[in-house]
Amino acid sequence: MSLSIAIQMDPIEALQIIGDSTFALGLEAQNRGYTLWFYTPDLLSLNEGVVVARGQAVTFFDTVGAHFKAGHKETRSLEDFDVVLVRQDPPFDMAYITATHLLERLQSSTMVLNNPTEIRNAPEKLFVTLYPNFMPPTLISRDFETITAFRQKHQDIIVKPLFGNGGAGVFRLQPNDENLTSLLEMFFTASREPIIVQAYLPAVRNGDKRVILVDGNAVGAVNRIPKDGEVRSNFHVGGSAAKTNLTSRDVEICAAIGPELRRRGLLFVGIDIIGNYMTEINVTSPTGIREIQRLTNVDIASLIWDSIESKHQDLLKKGIKQ
Repeated sequence: MSLSIAIQMDPIEALQIIGDSTFALGLEAQNRGYTLWFYTPDLLSLNEGVVVARGQAVTFFDTVGAHFKAGHKETRSLEDFDVVLVRQDPPFDMAYITATHLLERLQSSTMVLNNPTEIRNAPEKLFVTLYPNFMPPTLISRDFETITAFRQKHQDIIVKPLFGNGGAGVFRLQPNDENLTSLLEMFFTASREPIIVQAYLPAVRNGDKRVILVDGNAVGAVNRIPKDGEVRSNFHVGGSAAKTNLTSRDVEICAAIGPELRRRGLLFVGIDIIGNYMTEINVTSPTGIREIQRLTNVDIASLIWDSIESKHQDLLKKGIKQ
């Protein structure tokens, strides 16, 4: 099968290809003979009712420092493509939300993954609250008194932005820490958004597990170990990758959320599990597939494209794509 692929992504020259899932997906698509084209979200437009982007054809190379070659910039209708991959990182701000509104204008003959409507409806730290039985004690608020009462109840807490990513702005406040008020003032001066507060999970010292689901099925996992003196385990802030297995609790969590992911058209999803608790459901731009392949030889990029090919064949059978 030959597919034409457009990738909505962050600046291509900044990719850290050793651990970048977008690069892994592009490389696998290229190996299958698909044509690749990319653009950054700021170059996405709705022009007289047509969704267009100004982007470039691209060839990927698995070589650090020389990982791509791009063609000249051109404006194309995204309906020219079989598949549009939404792969830019958060923050999940109004620019991100606007892009989802534009992408959902595309005809059904062009597959957009993940489903832009459901990306918008499923911010990772809010979507997860649909499953309170699998979460640690959690508060979403910007009310000082409510946050203070939550802290008094749970003592040791994590405070983080509701729409951040990569571990940015994540703080641990232990029982004797006197900085809560100052920290809240900082958050609320910078933004009108609520924050998320969770009971600290000591199990994070043993790792924050990233589990990847493809079309609602768990296909691989990697344990992210925080470095000494750091509460955050994200790879962006120095967390290290370690081989891991799915526990019975992990399987239970994935079985609970899988049907809803499929229903929403969220094909590539990463969830975060600390101990027995799920803390996030990442639907915007999940990472971890290159680390999983290095540690376990499970090729998740290939599994994702297998699923996309199958769904595209279903479109052909329905006569949607001529």
